[in-house]
Amino acid sequence: MKVIILAAGQGSRLLPLTQDMPKALLDINGQTLIGRQVDAFAACGVRHFVVVTGFRPELMEEALQRIATRNEVDIRIIYNPFYAVADNLASCWMARREMDDDFVQVNGDNVFRADLAAALLAASDAEIIAATATKASFDADDMKVALDGNKVRRIGKDLPAAQAGAEALGFYVFRGDGVRKYRQTLEQMIRTPEGLHQWFPAAIDQLARQGMVQALDLSGRQWCEVDYPTDLALARELAARWDAERHRPRLVKG
Repeated sequence: MKVIILAAGQGSRLLPLTQDMPKALLDINGQTLIGRQVDAFAACGVRHFVVVTGFRPELMEEALQRIATRNEVDIRIIYNPFYAVADNLASCWMARREMDDDFVQVNGDNVFRADLAAALLAASDAEIIAATATKASFDADDMKVALDGNKVRRIGKDLPAAQAGAEALGFYVFRGDGVRKYRQTLEQMIRTPEGLHQWFPAAIDQLARQGMVQALDLSGRQWCEVDYPTDLALARELAARWDAERHRPRLVKG
């Protein structure tokens, strides 16, 4: 299983923290955000990663080399020169040639632990899986999901809240023919006049309307999407708690 991480953005909503540093390199309790992502999947045995970069690529390349050495993994880097003028469907399209076998796609601003990565890797053998979580209410920035049982029927920020049953978390698994179908959809959409200005969930939405996407409910798992300063504070708080739990001595009964 390969993991593709979309990390081309600057993170303008976090300025001035991201004035000269990509969002993916922000410090999350002593570790970069993207470093925590690779660590989580590497702890589950994943050894092959692809990272799409954009803003300050030289900083990303230096950091990723250190991360790869530390985890003894292979990290291939794809530079997206259109990151400043295009949305992330273009980043997915740039990585299409790496979509040659089963893979997990991850948004580059998610902070999570190995237990969430393990749940993704152990998910059913459905061709396309979208990680979701139920919510009591939704706001305009949520990537909303309409469900029919465990099937995703629609996905998008513009989906009416009344139709939404869950939020998409930014983790997607592609297996078997789902890899080809996703790659084919990206190819078709990037050729349209609006292609450069679409988010990749628009491609997932097309596939969902054809009945190809299954939801994986990860409600209760601890994770954080870092978009705003309040998110960054929460991510650091969560990471500090996780790190403390990991290093807490365990009593052994004899």
